[in-house]
Amino acid sequence: MKFPILSMIVLSPFLGAILITFLGKKRPKLVRLVATITTSISLLLSLYLLFIFDKSIPGYQFLEKINMVESLGLSYTVGIDGMSLALVLLTAIIIFSGVFASWTIKERDHEFYALLLVLVTGVFGVFVSLDLLFFFLFYELSVLPMYLLIGIWGSSKKIPPKGPMAKMIIDLGLGRKEYAAMKLTLYLLFGSAFILVGILALYFKAPHPTFSIIELEKFSFPLGFQKLVFSFFYFGFGILAGIWPFHTWSPDGHASAPTAVSMLHAGVLMKLGAYGVVRLGMGLSSDGASELAIIVGTIAIINIVYGAFSAMAQTDLKYVIAYSSVSHMGIVMLGAATLTEVGMNGAIFQMFAHGIMTGLFFAIVGLVYEKSHTREIREMGGFGKKMPGVATAFVIGGLSSLGLPGLSGFVAEILTFLGAWKSSFQWWLFPAVLGTFVTAVYVLRVAKLIFFGQLDEGRYSHLSDAQGPEWVSLILLSAILIIFGFLPFVLLYPIDITSVGLIHKIMGPGP
Repeated sequence: MKFPILSMIVLSPFLGAILITFLGKKRPKLVRLVATITTSISLLLSLYLLFIFDKSIPGYQFLEKINMVESLGLSYTVGIDGMSLALVLLTAIIIFSGVFASWTIKERDHEFYALLLVLVTGVFGVFVSLDLLFFFLFYELSVLPMYLLIGIWGSSKKIPPKGPMAKMIIDLGLGRKEYAAMKLTLYLLFGSAFILVGILALYFKAPHPTFSIIELEKFSFPLGFQKLVFSFFYFGFGILAGIWPFHTWSPDGHASAPTAVSMLHAGVLMKLGAYGVVRLGMGLSSDGASELAIIVGTIAIINIVYGAFSAMAQTDLKYVIAYSSVSHMGIVMLGAATLTEVGMNGAIFQMFAHGIMTGLFFAIVGLVYEKSHTREIREMGGFGKKMPGVATAFVIGGLSSLGLPGLSGFVAEILTFLGAWKSSFQWWLFPAVLGTFVTAVYVLRVAKLIFFGQLDEGRYSHLSDAQGPEWVSLILLSAILIIFGFLPFVLLYPIDITSVGLIHKIMGPGP
């Protein structure tokens, strides 16, 4: 019997959550040790998968299957292809970094780490599930802990009740962590309803009862039905991916979440939404995806430009990164909508590159806030003199964000833009490039305002650079942005074999 490597990646953090729940109360060192060990196991196994993954074989590898209810076509089936391999690795890196980014959590720390590990169990489960029902169950498991993590350990931002909207601001509690947690949960549960309808529609329309993604990929459904199913999946998963105009939960959720949760939220969970659109929407209703690609691509363009201009207008550092994520997720959806191999490669690589970059950004924001007690950009300046390591990491992340050659962001963006040019809608390229230009403007501006210029010695004389475990996230994530910028083929080879198969399924084999 072969070693169940995928199940071990999924279950390792869940077992850690159980151990922390029963043994971790008032034992902070044990809590952090268990969290570090269990996330390390998932990370090491994910790296091992990257090295043993057969890049010459299309389809799913490392399959594991346990029949659950055969009469209903329900089974625990897991496996990975090039796309899910990249996202499993991304998740493992971000949660490992997030454990160290949360080292200073003091209040109910064992509950915080337990929920964090349960959340990431759901994320791993989604990326490896090949059964629709388990896919949905893991999806819900990855979303619901966010409510508690933000509502209990998050932070609130005071919004002055001014103007004609003053009463609404007071009544809704805008800016409060409870408002952000509830808004996020309601939006994502609303999207979940559409996902569940799409799953049940496929189940009942299939020639025989099955939840198996592998089996459903073989069936041919009527075009009208495919368009309907794709619409359900695009809308349901698209909410989590931050598609315009259903993105407003995301900046509030980012801004109120504690550091590790923000890292997972932007770095991994939003990618989960894009993954759902590609894996289920495009994979199971390929003709419908082809027909509706113009809508997906046009909304993606709005995301890119709107998100970039919104980020440029923010004065709160977390909101800058939050709207930046909305913009960069537009690049993911644009690459997928091009329905070209190079564009799909760019979309999947962008999921990985942006996940690492935004995880680094939120780790830095958490450090800056913890040391300076402010997120207001206009109140900062000259921090690089006291925090040279943090400043260096921010610049690396920022340069990747704006697409500097030699960093991961460039590889993802150039592939996506090439895909847009080769697509049936070449005009998509021009607003996408505009969004990249605006990104360069606000990234360089924010870096200048925070880390360069004159330092207020009276107010910030106590500032210090990253200390001890705080270095782990900064060094690890910065290094990955550089490594995969110079060696993108390490991920692009397995990604490409998946993209080729998916695009051929949607568009038919080439001439």
